[in-house]
Amino acid sequence: MMQHQPTSKIERGTNVSEAIRKNFASDNIAPACPEVMDALIRANSGPAPAYGGDEQSTTLEARFAELFEHDLRCFPIATGTAANSLALAALVPPYGAVLCDQSAHIANDEGGAPEFFTHGAKLITIPSDDGRMLPDALQATIELNREGGIQSTPARALSLTQATEWGTVYSLARLRELTAIARQNNLPVHMDGARLANAVTHLDCSLADITWKLGIDVLSFGGTKNGAIAAEAVLFFNTALAEDFIRRIKRGGHLWSKQRYLSAQLLPLLHDNLWLKHARQANAMAQRLAHGLRRQPGAKLPFEVQGNEVFVVLPEPLVTRLEAAGYVFYRWPTPAGVDGTLIRLVTHYATEQTDVDALLASL
Repeated sequence: MMQHQPTSKIERGTNVSEAIRKNFASDNIAPACPEVMDALIRANSGPAPAYGGDEQSTTLEARFAELFEHDLRCFPIATGTAANSLALAALVPPYGAVLCDQSAHIANDEGGAPEFFTHGAKLITIPSDDGRMLPDALQATIELNREGGIQSTPARALSLTQATEWGTVYSLARLRELTAIARQNNLPVHMDGARLANAVTHLDCSLADITWKLGIDVLSFGGTKNGAIAAEAVLFFNTALAEDFIRRIKRGGHLWSKQRYLSAQLLPLLHDNLWLKHARQANAMAQRLAHGLRRQPGAKLPFEVQGNEVFVVLPEPLVTRLEAAGYVFYRWPTPAGVDGTLIRLVTHYATEQTDVDALLASL
């Protein structure tokens, strides 16, 4: 379902400034924000304790605890794939299974890393129309899994993606229903928060409201898509689950000796809620883009636009026109029975109104 194909302007060596202005392939293409670059320069002064003993890492854990209003353990990680996979490894035995939506990044876009780091745990995907798992579907999957007895891989954790891979956002009520079902079945809950900032901005809620207060045990907090160079954080609200987690990080090759450079990227994003400011800009530009696309004859938006991803079905001639004009984006498999081509356009903190308006004008 999630097999996608990017246009290849960058790979062929498009001029950098042109690629940045017209590149809507992902929020990963954005440059690091100035605050992150400045923080890295400040961190690069003199010696510092290695392996997380530095001042930046200690401060980061305290800052996260303050923002989430909860005691927690914080482990900076360089990539989202490693953050998700290592977090799941702490929850699931090799013979167990992780329940997730069929669109989940862990199931479609992480190259088997969750299975690798869990030493063989299975991913059981649950169908949904828009990336938001339905409580009834979760309950039915759990019951069917249990009926399989020893012949089935037992469900041992639930993973939810917020915001989802289709650009939609779970409501707090829906999350509460899902985590309640998980609790009733003794399943710890992981949240893939690569775009959590976009979800928090859309819902206008607190970090506590969207995570531990709803029963989230472990969170992969995203920084790379929101202004960092390469920085995520695995946050354990259920700190008992973090036992020996640092050994998993080391064994997996993700323990940075100079961890201060990871923590230094996240600290400025948390300062004065810069992470929320970035997300508001990205979301606002996605809304502007969606509004313009809805006015385009022949355009269809199959999903609500609630984060910073816009999926739109366009007539193929318009898609090729955008490509010819130098725009970079991903093509997605078009749903059966739908005329046209489904593409994904992603905005980020550095996307400006002029960028969005220029794309719309090209149509």
